[in-house]
Amino acid sequence: MNKKTYIIAVIILIIDQISKSLIEIFIDLEESITVIPNFFYLTVAHNTGGAWSIFSNHSYLLIIASIIAIILLIKFMFGFKNNLRNNLAFAFLFGGIFSNLADRLFLGYVRDFLDFKIFGYDYPIFNIADITIVVGVFLLLIAIIKGEDRRDKSSK
Repeated sequence: MNKKTYIIAVIILIIDQISKSLIEIFIDLEESITVIPNFFYLTVAHNTGGAWSIFSNHSYLLIIASIIAIILLIKFMFGFKNNLRNNLAFAFLFGGIFSNLADRLFLGYVRDFLDFKIFGYDYPIFNIADITIVVGVFLLLIAIIKGEDRRDKSSK
């Protein structure tokens, strides 16, 4: 991966941290502001768990899981072909994981604020870091399906 990958990861971390801080300045915890009625709301929530609040109040497990994920990403990223999609995938993953990890380490919870109701389902509240993690995983799955998770012997 190249230097731009790390720069993008840091930009994602900064954008996510700033967005979380700004939301908490203007909206109180548990308060909800309607952006698009019956679809999109800004709702401040403190999540002590992971996705769908799994492992709630077990931040130490999620901190350990995040550190393991970062180590594995570092180990495996050099086995992927060096192209724009793969670089973005790793940048999105690193930026998102590090930002949520920072929340867990310094606050004991992750700050979430994007709240959607889709086809009557009140989707769990999430943040920008969560979006980048999902997009990063999706991009890596495409790379794996395309066989870009192994470099040719000639490229080593």
